[in-house]
Amino acid sequence: MLMLIKLNYPEFIKTIDQMPSLNVNEFTHLEEIKLEHAEVIFNAINDNRKFLSEWLPFVSLSLKKEDTAAFVRSILNSGKDELYVIWHKDEFAGLISFKEIDWANQKTEIGYWMVENKQGHGIMTQCTLKLIEHAFTNKNLCRIQIKAAKGNTKSSAIPKRLGFVFEGIEREGERHGNKFHDLEIYSILKSEFLATRN
Repeated sequence: MLMLIKLNYPEFIKTIDQMPSLNVNEFTHLEEIKLEHAEVIFNAINDNRKFLSEWLPFVSLSLKKEDTAAFVRSILNSGKDELYVIWHKDEFAGLISFKEIDWANQKTEIGYWMVENKQGHGIMTQCTLKLIEHAFTNKNLCRIQIKAAKGNTKSSAIPKRLGFVFEGIEREGERHGNKFHDLEIYSILKSEFLATRN
């Protein structure tokens, strides 16, 4: 089995290292997305629609529970993304994911969003750190990037806080309504992350 991992069979690696739940701390854990989560996710989007819609294009497309259920199905069927529900004190707090894992090049992107009343407590920073540790120690990935719309200071503060390197701007990288946002690109390498742990 160790030989198979060294020979880099990515689908095999993906199968053995997926975990249904990741403990972040005594108050917070990440649960792998399931179809039955669609209702609580939609309700959170609906209750936080004005807050979330400032930076998240998908909010305008999530008009009913069936829209969210279709999104969850697409994630479960894609084989490229790994999406986790964030539970904080047994309440839904948001979502965090590995987006389009590139097994051949051992890299991925982390994306996230959080409801308004859970903001400002360091929850998302801690959840992001947990996924970074998971990616580098359990998934044998070597690079992680995070993109944040220019001006979304709450989102960009997370990679800055966790020691990511600012790489530049992806000009007009995301369409939101009738306009395009420039995206700030941040990255961290496994070697850099491990150096901070020694």
